[in-house]
Amino acid sequence: MTPVVYTPLFAEYFALRDKLTIPLTRTGRSQGTPAQGPALIAGVGGALIDRIAPGDVIVASEIRQRGEPGAASGAGPGEGRRVVPSYSAELVAGQLRRLGMTVHTGPVVTTDQVIDAVGARAALAATGAIAVDTESGLLAGDDGQSVVVRVMVDTPAQPLRRVGMPARGIKALAQLRRTAPAIDAWARAVGEREVRLAAPRSFCAGVERAIDTVERALERFGAPVYVRRQIVHNRHVVNDLERRGAVFVEELDAVPEGSLVVLAAHGVAPAVRRQADERRLTVIDATCPLVAKVHHEVRRYAARDTTVVLIGHPDHEEVIGTMGEAPEHVIVVASPAEAETVDIPDPAKVGYAMQTTLAVEEAAETAAVLRRRFPLLIEPRTDDICYATSNRQAGVREIAAQSDLVIVLGSQNSSNSQRLAEVAEAAGARAVLVDDAGELDLELLAGAERIGITAGASAPPELIDQLIRCLSGLGPVSVTENGTLTEDVRFALPKEVSQP
Repeated sequence: MTPVVYTPLFAEYFALRDKLTIPLTRTGRSQGTPAQGPALIAGVGGALIDRIAPGDVIVASEIRQRGEPGAASGAGPGEGRRVVPSYSAELVAGQLRRLGMTVHTGPVVTTDQVIDAVGARAALAATGAIAVDTESGLLAGDDGQSVVVRVMVDTPAQPLRRVGMPARGIKALAQLRRTAPAIDAWARAVGEREVRLAAPRSFCAGVERAIDTVERALERFGAPVYVRRQIVHNRHVVNDLERRGAVFVEELDAVPEGSLVVLAAHGVAPAVRRQADERRLTVIDATCPLVAKVHHEVRRYAARDTTVVLIGHPDHEEVIGTMGEAPEHVIVVASPAEAETVDIPDPAKVGYAMQTTLAVEEAAETAAVLRRRFPLLIEPRTDDICYATSNRQAGVREIAAQSDLVIVLGSQNSSNSQRLAEVAEAAGARAVLVDDAGELDLELLAGAERIGITAGASAPPELIDQLIRCLSGLGPVSVTENGTLTEDVRFALPKEVSQP
């Protein structure tokens, strides 16, 4: 596939012509022919809303070609004769943000004349459009593979016909030149792809239970509902719940006395529960039952005056909470190397437990070292690493062997998501962990024809759909589901939100 880059005006062409490695086509203001296949339209434009400033960059989420009243059945003033999506908009917007540019995404409308009057701008803004130009709708194809990148010259507060416009125009063209590395990265990323989806992926039962707990609490008790720490380690989940009235705090002293608070899925130390009692807080415990099981194991060991080697990452919230059950009995070990040197007060009285989201193979190696060193080691009655962690690691290991690049969707503070990227790399694939499509570096897609995709247990499934849609904006995509394993585990909600 051959990508094309269009600049309608000579000034736009001049700004980019010596900055791109891909050929550049100046189209002029003529009607032209809509592109077929990947195309990027670059230039300047006008903002329709106040929060956009001169020099800001707009990447169109969809391109609208405006019709005059009556031009189409049911069309009114400012409505589009033609609306086409831009599937890879988030990929390009993210690339531009990493260049340090201020970027907005939203609908861009193409009109047959320059829009400068306040009333005309307001009418277009009322349709949901955020920027206007006079060419993009004429050039964009219908296949979702066209991208529009426009640098703003004028805004509602600073229209074209006002002193300072020449300086703003020069600034906009300078900004347009700065977009060149992102445009080149887009061009190198264009291509046809096979996508393999790991199974299972995304939410596990513990995460669903935790999110449902906050949602039910909001429905039953109303906002605000306070939540200690992130309910699960995912930025999108937290932001969504915040919009609905959840208030996330680091510690309970930030919660007003007598309020309602939800404890996150990772579990807490008993000291946190005591603090909640002291502040007369109503507590709803969303701790994952599999994490609660590990807490119970530690308490059982401690009651027998047994040292507990807790295999896990010492700075992870789950490990911190588990340690708090019996801090005088727990020693944290993070790796096989640490297990080789750990000192146990009484080697005849030692057991181990594990963080639930570890890499299965490394955790097994660490446990094997402990067994060799301490023949009387007591083991958990059942595996501590949760079923979802094990299943997702097995799934990503399978697709890694068939992929040029594995993309793991999940937040950087998500242990289980980080382990998925590590497992993919250990299986021989390039792997990257990103929160969403906007964080994916287009340079990683250059030459990658086989893409594996999975999501951590705390990542919403809709992020996968969004990523596949973005990839389809770079060229045709075929999607194959790998694996047939399904998960039917469900956990009951806390009684505070499950009882009528």
